[in-house]
Amino acid sequence: MMWAEADPERIDNVGELEGVEHIDHILVVDDDHGIRTGVVDYLRKNGLRASAAADGRDMMAQLETSAFDLIVLDIMMPGEDGLALCRNLRAGKHRAVPVLLLTARDDETDRIIGLEMGADDYVTKPFSPRELLARIKAVIRRTRMLPPNLRITETSDTISFGQWRLDTTARHLLDADGTVVSLSGAEFRLLRVFLDHPQRVLSRDQLLNLTQGRDAELFDRSIDLMVSRLRQRLRDDAKEQAYIKTVRSEGYVFSMPVTVHGDAP
Repeated sequence: MMWAEADPERIDNVGELEGVEHIDHILVVDDDHGIRTGVVDYLRKNGLRASAAADGRDMMAQLETSAFDLIVLDIMMPGEDGLALCRNLRAGKHRAVPVLLLTARDDETDRIIGLEMGADDYVTKPFSPRELLARIKAVIRRTRMLPPNLRITETSDTISFGQWRLDTTARHLLDADGTVVSLSGAEFRLLRVFLDHPQRVLSRDQLLNLTQGRDAELFDRSIDLMVSRLRQRLRDDAKEQAYIKTVRSEGYVFSMPVTVHGDAP
């Protein structure tokens, strides 16, 4: 059995949604019929709207016709797996929808890959329905904590800064000679956040949320490391004018002017 027996006690406050206009809508994507229907039933009993999809094709079809507040996505599915689907979501027009991964693998590397693909959190099977519901609530809550003027833009452009150009469609970082510098998924998202908010101090919490890395246990310890790695990619020499400056006790600021070009090469 891939999920623990449901506790009949409802989690506090989740079902108390009377009089609230918006009820969060969750899409559960899992090829296992028992898990899929069990999760949907449990979420509905606890006051949420929930829909089910058996695979990636079904998921994309439903995303075209309905609005969802979060996707619960199984990693181990036949055909296109959850990691590939998560990566595709983050590269497309549905990139703003939070994703919570279900994985049967108790493997830290697998979980980190999922988070680097853009997932917001994960639950390992077998899981407690109460834990899943609590994590769903936490991800949605953190998503909505972002100020409205802090966001990642969804346009496909080329962005230039200093000697660098970032092709946001191909996700390529190019230096002055046109040489492609490789970026991991997490490094790309972090750079994109800085370029979307130049010359503005961003706290570590804001960087965590904006990069879709809302699992604080993992990412709160690593945001400084990610900034350090990105500085290395940019050959950011502190002796010269730094691209990314540390603001003591506040966070980081991208100090260079940024130009957005509407037509990517």
